[in-house]
Amino acid sequence: MSSSSPSNPSSGSAPAATPSPLLTLPGAVAAEAPDEGVAAHYGDLFKEQRALADGTGFVDLSHRGVVTVSGDDRLTWLHLLLTQHVERLPARQATEALILSANGHIEQELQLVDDGATVWMHTEPGKQGELLAYLESMRFFYRVEIADRTSEVAVVHLPAGSIAEVPASVHAVRETAHGRDLFLPRAELSAFAASHAPAVGVLAHEALRVEERRPRLGMETDHRTIPHEVGWIGSAVHLEKGCYRGQETVARVHNLGKPPRRLVFLHLDGSEVRLPAHGDAVRLAATGLEGRQIGFVTTSARHHELGPIALALVKRNVAPDAELIVGPDATAAAQETVVAP
Repeated sequence: MSSSSPSNPSSGSAPAATPSPLLTLPGAVAAEAPDEGVAAHYGDLFKEQRALADGTGFVDLSHRGVVTVSGDDRLTWLHLLLTQHVERLPARQATEALILSANGHIEQELQLVDDGATVWMHTEPGKQGELLAYLESMRFFYRVEIADRTSEVAVVHLPAGSIAEVPASVHAVRETAHGRDLFLPRAELSAFAASHAPAVGVLAHEALRVEERRPRLGMETDHRTIPHEVGWIGSAVHLEKGCYRGQETVARVHNLGKPPRRLVFLHLDGSEVRLPAHGDAVRLAATGLEGRQIGFVTTSARHHELGPIALALVKRNVAPDAELIVGPDATAAAQETVVAP
């Protein structure tokens, strides 16, 4: 692994998301890249985290891209393009899938559900144009219709355990162990917020994601990440199907080798004021700041119970019990295995 840090997840030419109307709610503080357009928090980060953990409130994810695929051939066609087995995906069953490069590197991560007539998917902010262009290029003679619905449909998240009512106008519901993603008409965001309070910012949502060791495209990945490194084998990559771009790399690494890097969870020294930033270097504590970089921080967060935590990508051969330091402040970090060495 190179000692260089990954590029900033906000870099690139994708246009910024249209600001959410919920940024006018009391206490709203706008999020920074890659989550521009929605609120980072509404005045009390830990209170918002506890609300999500208790199954109350909602998260405005209206900055995420929304793409639909409809038509008789939608599932058989997507089955040829995605890493997930979707050819016989039951209606209303949520899944996730990747699009890989020819070399097996992750290009897109899709959260999707089929409603019986249309596949609804959401992806990282600004990635919908790239996704749409790829899907259009692969349409050929299949009976499918592809549409960018971002301007008219917003994603909102209800946490696991929520008993909030889903509005009848919602286009589709994607339900997982982590909660429900609703594909809501964008014009109804403000009315939804009024009836489903409290609003929770993306920083709380991210803190719980880190706690749950769930990777995110552009944060836990860079231009050369393969699915094995971040734990997407199984959840997003079906190992008993082929016929998709990059499948040879997936099979070869699974059957014959190990990925060059692995995702780890870090408990950070709580005495430090500054959280490590995306891309900050990870080093062995024994070598200090002069030591060789053996990984980088992907996401860090302040958790309402665990304190400062992070995810990081490190070299596969780093000992699971090795003491680490992260960032220019040499913050002490104890690791837990997410992807086995």
